[in-house]
Amino acid sequence: MARNIQSLERAAAMLRLLAGGERRLGLSDIASSLGLAKGTAHGILRTLQLEGFVEQDEASGRYQLGAELLRLGTTYLDVHELRARALVWTDDLARSSGESVHLGVLHQHGVLIVHHVFRPDDSRQVLEIGAMQPLHSTALGKVLSAYDPVAHSEALESERKPFTDRTVCDAAGFEELLDLTRARGYAADVEETWEGVASIAAPIHDRRRMPVGAVGITGAVERLARGGELRPELIAAVRDCARAVSRDLGAGRF
Repeated sequence: MARNIQSLERAAAMLRLLAGGERRLGLSDIASSLGLAKGTAHGILRTLQLEGFVEQDEASGRYQLGAELLRLGTTYLDVHELRARALVWTDDLARSSGESVHLGVLHQHGVLIVHHVFRPDDSRQVLEIGAMQPLHSTALGKVLSAYDPVAHSEALESERKPFTDRTVCDAAGFEELLDLTRARGYAADVEETWEGVASIAAPIHDRRRMPVGAVGITGAVERLARGGELRPELIAAVRDCARAVSRDLGAGRF
């Protein structure tokens, strides 16, 4: 059985103490409450402070929770709100398209799948919640890169690996794809990531009209495309789903 890392346990206990007690606590109070030497407690607090998880009041020298924890907590709540708002609409999209539906958000230089609705044909499928997809080749990733400046920067700074001979890896070609995505309001991936597989995705915005995720369908090329072109009714269905989720998040009409 793997051993716990003591310093992380102590840091977690410190954060819980600051969250559950008085608004601000001094070094002696924190050390005494956790049974730590002052030097040990100060070292942990200093590290947490450098990472933005703890702040120190200049006047009193006391410590409180930092803004970085609030940012992480807000992100957690945003993702859960996004999933909750998207449940009905993604189910409808799977039924109307006959394909699997993925909901993705930006995470660690890639797309994190936070919701997955199976293709409604009773075939054997693998749940992909928690899976990561690349930004530069997938429809979800291109949508995020086109609308989210942070995703755009991360996609350009990361290695753009060729998955198939259709993958666009050079920076100029990738920027052209993003321009096309913004102009059309959706992104496509036709065998750029997986042979024989195509995807269509559109952006989801929140009440501030900020991009918070993307929704898309994925399936066999022969089902999503006809005569080499993606089926327009599937494109429309994906865009309608993204607009519906955006409206439920307070974005209004797009």
